[in-house]
Amino acid sequence: MKKKRIILPTDFSKNSWNAIAYALKVFKDVPCDFFVLNSYQVGASGLSTKMAGANDTRLYNLIKEQSERDLKRELEKIKKLDKNPEHTFITRSLADTLVNAIGKTVYNEEIDYIIMGTKGASGLKEVFMGSNTYKIIKEIDFCPVLAVPDDYETDGKIDSILLATGYEHLFESYELKPVLNFAEYFNAKLWITHVGSLDALTSEQKASKISLEKRLKAINFEFVEVEKDTSVNQTIQNVVDKDNTIDMVVMINQDHSFFERLTREPVIKKVSFNSKVPFLVVHLFE
Repeated sequence: MKKKRIILPTDFSKNSWNAIAYALKVFKDVPCDFFVLNSYQVGASGLSTKMAGANDTRLYNLIKEQSERDLKRELEKIKKLDKNPEHTFITRSLADTLVNAIGKTVYNEEIDYIIMGTKGASGLKEVFMGSNTYKIIKEIDFCPVLAVPDDYETDGKIDSILLATGYEHLFESYELKPVLNFAEYFNAKLWITHVGSLDALTSEQKASKISLEKRLKAINFEFVEVEKDTSVNQTIQNVVDKDNTIDMVVMINQDHSFFERLTREPVIKKVSFNSKVPFLVVHLFE
């Protein structure tokens, strides 16, 4: 099996540690290269202006050393927790915005997943912590992002996965791969959940459903129709609340997806803030 390559961004908070612990537990038997990544910036004037001079350089060196020190400490914590000889850990301390640091690493290192923490829906905190994760989901559209709520505890198993879809297009195998990998590896059941009015699939949606069925024949799956509650986000949360075997919610993000057109609701954004279980966003490469 080809080694999975995974980025674990950290700002050394409890929140990012929880996402790291989640990744180590879930991938405990999978050969992986983990990139533990911290990014930092120096002042908005940054190092771009020659005028900034010695002060900035001194500050930059301090911040850089701090980042490297903290990464070393994080690595020691990881090594205590993780004993799999097939896990390799690479630390990266990068002077850049988080989006750029992750984007360059994804691109240069052929990354399979980004796994990061997100704050639960608690007012102001949501705006700050959650927005980082959401920014990554929005900007890094060439790599699947798995957002782990900061109070989520895993037993390391994934029993069932909810794929929320509007059947908005004909899925290609490569788009489903990140989801199928999870389903196959964990022997998880995939609930393909259509949120919307139950009698009104267009001919395009029907075709999408049939093509999906063909792509999934290797795994255990079931189609579920769910009447829409006040919002798509609310409907998805209701399903998860009712069924405590669901260990992951997945959405395939497409510009102007069916959901967004139908509801004028930024579904992905809302779910990434409100999901009680890890939320995987896979992008379409259009």
